[in-house]
Amino acid sequence: MANALARLAEIAPAPGEPLRKDWGEVERRLGVGLPADYKELIEVYGGSNWDDYLYVLEPSCPNKQYDLLAWAEHQAEDLEDLWGFEKKPAELEVAGTQVVLWATTDNGECLYWLLRPGVEPDRWTVMVNEARGDRWEHFPVSCTRFLASALDGELQSGILSSSFPLAAHEFRRLRAV
Repeated sequence: MANALARLAEIAPAPGEPLRKDWGEVERRLGVGLPADYKELIEVYGGSNWDDYLYVLEPSCPNKQYDLLAWAEHQAEDLEDLWGFEKKPAELEVAGTQVVLWATTDNGECLYWLLRPGVEPDRWTVMVNEARGDRWEHFPVSCTRFLASALDGELQSGILSSSFPLAAHEFRRLRAV
């Protein structure tokens, strides 16, 4: 798949006017740069729900439940607590490696970028963590490619719901509640 965003546009046409974000401010608040494909995904689709299951988080999302910045505040601390009684996945054992959340699901599974020392944001890959357990999966693709490949059935996860994706795709931009 040459362009994952183009594949997403085939699955769900862009919902309207592009969103503008102050990415410099977002990255400053997060403490890391972000992949270009994620920025483009957010500018086209915004915080979004795919097939009534997977939620892509947006910085300063109108629906505060899916605000990337709010989730980031708590995720690093929550994971450090988790490592106190669960074994870290092998991908996270290298010093300086971390994960940053970019999506979640109705069931509570979390989708992260895997940040490795010396690896630029555009080369980050995806980690999926089951909701109530210690299973993790690693996918050597970008977040947008992961989303497009999961929706078109090219990518299979043993953690995500077996009812995802739907046969007839559903998309909605997240709005204020």
